[in-house]
Amino acid sequence: MFTGIIEDLAEVVSVKKDGTNLHIELYSSFTSDLKIDQSVAHNGVCLTVVDIKSDIYTVTAIKETLQKSNIGYLKKGSKVNIERSMKMGDRVDGHMVQGHVDQIAECVDIAEETGSYVLCFRYEKSENITVEKGSICVNGISLTVVSSEINSFKVAIIPYTWDHTNLYLIKKGDIVNLEFDILGKYISKLINIKNKT
Repeated sequence: MFTGIIEDLAEVVSVKKDGTNLHIELYSSFTSDLKIDQSVAHNGVCLTVVDIKSDIYTVTAIKETLQKSNIGYLKKGSKVNIERSMKMGDRVDGHMVQGHVDQIAECVDIAEETGSYVLCFRYEKSENITVEKGSICVNGISLTVVSSEINSFKVAIIPYTWDHTNLYLIKKGDIVNLEFDILGKYISKLINIKNKT
């Protein structure tokens, strides 16, 4: 379980294909604090640390993960939002995030406003929904929806978040990971089940 509050921007050191798996080596400022088998969210995707050498750690993404997320787009030099799992008893400054990406979205607009940025994302129609003032996780970042449509939404980004996550690297057409609010997913599923019966 995560909060969507990004701890660090890790840098991809190498990416290696192994059958349908992808082994990713990353440098982070807190690699020395990591342990084998620990869960770390990478752009919102929960991946397990499988190896640590000095200040470089390795995670493996399987086919399912690569199909549902932007992890397969990573290359040497890519910047990745990372967050370690929550500790029991800590404050939850973001919202409850599972690290299970639901689908990807395309950035379709970036507007700079006085003191902030507004980004618009479009995703394929699905059972997933957003609501204004609701939570959404974009590349692992806990954000508040400021405008919601059937298959798109906008978020407003404060300068701190812009400067300390990989959002500042995003351009129109780039692909991001989405994890929708868990409560909203349950409600949507229940409504769809009810409508089918």
